[in-house]
Amino acid sequence: MKYFCFLVLLFSFTIQAQMQINGIVKDGNSNKALPFATISFDNNQSTITDVDGKFSIQLKANNPDFKVSYHGYAPEINITTKSVVFYPIYLYPLVGAANDTKKNNASTATAIIKKAIAQKDNNNPKSKLKSFEFKSYNKIIVSAHPDSLVSKVDSIFIAKKDGLVFKKIDSTKFKFKEAIDAHHLFLTEKVSQFQFKDKSLKETILGTKMAGLKQPIYEVIGFNLQSFSVYDNKYELFETKYKSPLSRNACASYDYNLLDSTTVSGRDTYMIHFKNRKKSKTSGLEGVLYIDKNTYAVAKAVMRIKGVLDISGTHEFEYVPEDKLWFPVSKKFKIVKGKNDDDIKILGGTIQFDGDFEDNLSTREKQPSDFVYLSSHTDNFDFRFNQPVTVKKSFISIEIKDNALNKPTTFWTKFRKDPLDVREEKTYTALDTFFHKKRLESKIRFGRKVINGYLPLSFFDMDLRKLIRYNNYEGFRLGFGGVTNERFSKTFKIDAYAAYGTKDGAFKYHLGSAVRVGKFSNSWIGASYTDDLREIASSTFAIDKIPFKIYDPRPINISTFYNYTSWATYIQTAIIPRTESIWELSRSTIMPKFDYAYNLNGRLYNNYQMTTAKVSLQWNPFSDYMQTPSGRIEIEKRFPKFTFQITQSLPKILDNDFEFTKFDFKTEYEKKYLNGQKTNLLFQGGYALGDVPLTHLYNISPNNITKETVIQRITFAGKNSFETMYFNEFFSSEYAFFQFKHSLNRVKLFSKIKPSLVLVSRMAWGNLDKQEQHVGLNYKTLNKGYFESGIEFNQIINGLGLTAFYRYGPNQLPKFEDNLAIKLSFVLNIGL
Repeated sequence: MKYFCFLVLLFSFTIQAQMQINGIVKDGNSNKALPFATISFDNNQSTITDVDGKFSIQLKANNPDFKVSYHGYAPEINITTKSVVFYPIYLYPLVGAANDTKKNNASTATAIIKKAIAQKDNNNPKSKLKSFEFKSYNKIIVSAHPDSLVSKVDSIFIAKKDGLVFKKIDSTKFKFKEAIDAHHLFLTEKVSQFQFKDKSLKETILGTKMAGLKQPIYEVIGFNLQSFSVYDNKYELFETKYKSPLSRNACASYDYNLLDSTTVSGRDTYMIHFKNRKKSKTSGLEGVLYIDKNTYAVAKAVMRIKGVLDISGTHEFEYVPEDKLWFPVSKKFKIVKGKNDDDIKILGGTIQFDGDFEDNLSTREKQPSDFVYLSSHTDNFDFRFNQPVTVKKSFISIEIKDNALNKPTTFWTKFRKDPLDVREEKTYTALDTFFHKKRLESKIRFGRKVINGYLPLSFFDMDLRKLIRYNNYEGFRLGFGGVTNERFSKTFKIDAYAAYGTKDGAFKYHLGSAVRVGKFSNSWIGASYTDDLREIASSTFAIDKIPFKIYDPRPINISTFYNYTSWATYIQTAIIPRTESIWELSRSTIMPKFDYAYNLNGRLYNNYQMTTAKVSLQWNPFSDYMQTPSGRIEIEKRFPKFTFQITQSLPKILDNDFEFTKFDFKTEYEKKYLNGQKTNLLFQGGYALGDVPLTHLYNISPNNITKETVIQRITFAGKNSFETMYFNEFFSSEYAFFQFKHSLNRVKLFSKIKPSLVLVSRMAWGNLDKQEQHVGLNYKTLNKGYFESGIEFNQIINGLGLTAFYRYGPNQLPKFEDNLAIKLSFVLNIGL
């Protein structure tokens, strides 16, 4: 009996030691929340309120007293924690001093920040130290607080003429609560070594594991949740960059307020609240900087964004006396649901927040996803400063060692700061069992292949893009093709396809093979033979990856092609940092499938031979790359991106008929906003020198058919094509093309109709040399420019949408309706 009483007593102590209290701090007069007020307990624990004035803390002692303080307000002291778990606390401004205090605090805070900015180079580890390295342990959890959830079974009714009729039992909430009580929804861990030298920081992952998966999802591992440094001019939070409160001109964008003075690691610091001056919904960063009173370095930082997602990042530092430096020792990151109208999926759907779009939000019943959160915690250790550091392949931001995926238990025991708790241990067990039972790892592999346009069939991946297509020349193009996969060989591959056109009655085919000669650089040497069709004057880059589309709308309307039979050999490699390139040598026979001849020195060429050398290179200087055991991944696609291509004919080699050179260039820029909007910019140009037949010039991607009325011209819109430009209307030997797109938030028209609104403008200029040498087609040139603008209403019903474009400027046509193009659009949302 005494042992039972002892266990009960011990259990009660455990409950008390883990007691969590929550509260909110408000202005007693205005009832407005006081962000970043200080809550101090007499057991030396402390916390601050968030931007909504709320706080939450796990207490280590039994019922400690605490006080709440805020500059310009009378403090609330000697509050005793009891069985109450939520404390509404009201502070009152000091009589007659509130405005003066606020003004003085702001002035003092701004002066402190200016000194901190001036001392950045002396305090930033990446500027002050020549080199450093350390290890880190990171754990990411997707979960929910069990106490926040209601366990119940709902009855679903549907409306009929006679009233509500029972349809089914919905046990979603009950099952969710049951699962969350036992384990988390997702858990991953990693141990890394960070090395800094020559202004470059590289992460080498020594060990990683992800609950349920033998091979982790590398994109999740490489996801950048928050910046390493708080001193950079741009601070990154959840892959969105904001102007840092310590950037060179930050005082013009932020308001600062001195909250309090406190100690961090035994040193006196200022607590300074900062807030972006913008009043929009996505107003930028807000948070608190703890500034060392002596060195004006950052001793702690709290960054917060509140919008469609509520995101917070905390940086903890430790003072290193011998180097007179505050160095980061830990990071915390958390995402919870904000106010979002549409469903939001992040980390590839690992975490989802349901939208709030209801007619009356106050009556909306909370769903399980409303309580889901993502939490990341990183601890740094084993520091070495200004000692010799060797950083191999520094252009790779993250490298995963080949043996990182199968680390023993002793490895994790050694590097975890705290052992896994019972709930975390059960997460591994539960998800391993669940993934194995549902064969989810195989389904993930299957899904990855399908998203990229392939259907895995044992050792062969069937290319879904080859099955069926349609155009005005071939009619229905029926085919089959694909490539051998990693189960066949990781160092050798064979690709092939065959197709038949129902209208032209001709077969087309391709056969190629390649061998890998470099694993790290993903270098392949290959050769191929192709007998197929291609659109005339199409502006293509060999290095471009062809995206998988269920349908490809633009080729449907094309009727002018040329046949090419080609032998080619190539090298494909990523050996140059932050690039991918193809180096190709080919010999082709070209046969136009329309009435055309090229006049060269009085001879008309209806078909001709071309022997060419081509270099096609894509350079992504601002992107970050991860090297994995299975290849290199672009984990952070940053813009702008640049694509270059040079094509040179080789005179007097293998009966080459023409001498020419082509230069092609493309750059893309994309900016995503946290409120869901997005801006895309595209600039593309080409320049051809020498004798170049029409088949290999430029047509600037027209997508309008020659029909009498607007209704007859309704087809599907393309992605980057001129919707009002008629096929074969313009040709150029040199051109420049610019496109602007801005995607707005979805607009609710009716209960289930919420189209995505996109504003689009396109313009192009061009010229055609040696016009007299092109015999056959009638065409115009673009030397006066071409302009069109329009609007897209995408995803109105089941992915279908409607677009409208108008042509204006020097090439505007006399009839209004001839300048107007109305098209259908189709957008497949697969949650990526």
